[in-house]
Formats: sequence, structure tokens, C-alpha cells
Amino acid sequence: MGDAPLTRPSLLVRLRDPRDGVAWGEFVDVYAPLVYGYLRRHGLQDADAADLTQDVLRAVANSVGRLDYDPRRGSFRAWLFTIVRNKLRNFRSSRQRREDGSGDTAVRQLLAEQPSRAEADEWEQEHERRLFHWAAERVRGEVREATWRAFWLTAVEGRGPGEVADKLKMSVAAVYLAKSRVMARLKDEIRRVEESVE
Repeated sequence: MGDAPLTRPSLLVRLRDPRDGVAWGEFVDVYAPLVYGYLRRHGLQDADAADLTQDVLRAVANSVGRLDYDPRRGSFRAWLFTIVRNKLRNFRSSRQRREDGSGDTAVRQLLAEQPSRAEADEWEQEHERRLFHWAAERVRGEVREATWRAFWLTAVEGRGPGEVADKLKMSVAAVYLAKSRVMARLKDEIRRVEESVE
């Protein structure tokens, strides 16, 4: 297993430099699938969701240089969620203008702009799922295949350590150790990216 990455400057600070391809690559890897998935679940076709995801990323790129992040005012994810919801609302509004009027009142539109608790919870859960999968892709390449399989079978699929040990021809202690090592690396990777934007 490779060494843990060194502590690095905040991702948000690094994103202020449009030439920092590593920072932007990491940002896009983590957040583009989250945004795209949200838009698809809210009724957009593939092409529209992909286009709107690009619009969101462009809005972040245009705003991040002016962003004066203060965690007391809210999380980066909440700010991003607001951008996504606004882009989605604008997209739908532009479509409605091309169609017949809907008769919505200004109050009704204002209420529609506020995310429901369920919608905000869905955003957070999807963020956690996406962050896990992103971290798993990175960590999997750092460990031996048997170590990864021992982790996956026990932690993700919920199989017992004895069953996994038999299947992989490992000792039960080796299965526990593999699970523990991979979990620690996943937590480190997730903490690293979360701390860089929170």
C-alpha cells in the first residue's frame, strides 16, 4: 500500500488558479457525477443533464476566484447545491417560456426555489455515495487485489470474515487487517477531499 498523500493546500484555494489541472481534475472527478446524477433524478434527459453539469462547473470556475469561503455561513456543498438548483430552475423556466404559460404566482415560484428537507438530504446522501466511490477508485489501485477483495466482501457486501477467509485462502486475521487498512485509507482520502472544500 502506498504512503498517505501529504497534506496540501485547500482545494478551493487551488481552484482559484485556472491552470491547476490537478485541482480541477479532482474537483470534476468528485462533483461532476454528483451534479449530473442530481439533474437526471430530477427529470433531465442525458444530454440536457450533461450540458447543465457543464454550466454548473463553468459557474463554479467563474465564481471561485471571488469566493470568500466562510464555513460559518454554510458548507461548500450547500453553495454548490444552490448553484445546481438555480441552474435547474433557470433551465426549466426557459423551457416554460417557450411553452404555454404556467400561471405560477411569484410566491409559488419563491417556494419552489427553497429546497425541501428531503431534497437536501438526497443531495447529501448522493454526495456521500459519490465521494465513497471516488475514494474507492483511488484506493483500489494502491492495494493488492486480495486486500481489496477482502475489504469489499466484508465491508460492502457484508459477508462474514470466516467465509471471506475461506474464499480468498487467507487467515481470518488477514481479512480483518485488510478491511481495516482499506477502511483507514478510504477515510483518509475522503477526509482529505472534504477538508479541502469545507
